[in-house]
Amino acid sequence: MPKRVDHQQRRREIAEALLRVVGVQGLHGMSLREVAAEAGVSLRLVQYYFPSKEQLLLFTASYLTRRLTDEVTTRVEAVGPAASPRTVIEATLVAMLPTDPDTKRFHLANAAFAVLAMTDSTIAAQAVLAGPDAREELLTEQLRMVLRPPADARAEAVALLAMSHGLATTVLGGGRSVDEAVGALRHHLDRLLPAASARPAIARASGW
Repeated sequence: MPKRVDHQQRRREIAEALLRVVGVQGLHGMSLREVAAEAGVSLRLVQYYFPSKEQLLLFTASYLTRRLTDEVTTRVEAVGPAASPRTVIEATLVAMLPTDPDTKRFHLANAAFAVLAMTDSTIAAQAVLAGPDAREELLTEQLRMVLRPPADARAEAVALLAMSHGLATTVLGGGRSVDEAVGALRHHLDRLLPAASARPAIARASGW
């Protein structure tokens, strides 16, 4: 009886190979042949699943967004349903930092795709924006539980995301350590959030 092939799993394996290649040399000059060698399959098989380089990039960009979103979701869920908004917010922001070899690889690839999205509207529309939008909603909901007018929860969420992205970039570039980045985030949260942030959270943003 012929062995059944999980085609979606095979696509994910090829996407993982592309991410490993990108994590070392970036997207510039990346070829399907290199991806095939990294995946341990033939070039013909890669082309069977992805007839063009663009199709492979689109699939991988979307896959990478899901992986990064899953990482944040796992960290947030680990703090428990009774966690305070401050704890949820901190867990979300720390999850966006490259704290180990795997997350460093994902962040390097994400940065490469983000640069590509600046000149490729298809990449931008399909993949790169979905994760940040979801994280913004999560942070905004948590901030609304503890901030008081005239504070703007949405604006603060956007600022926190920008800070986290900036710190992630400096960690990737070797400008500061993960501990220093986490310390900077906590320092800012200490100033931003009132004592009420110690109260248990009563909700989570949809989809997280």
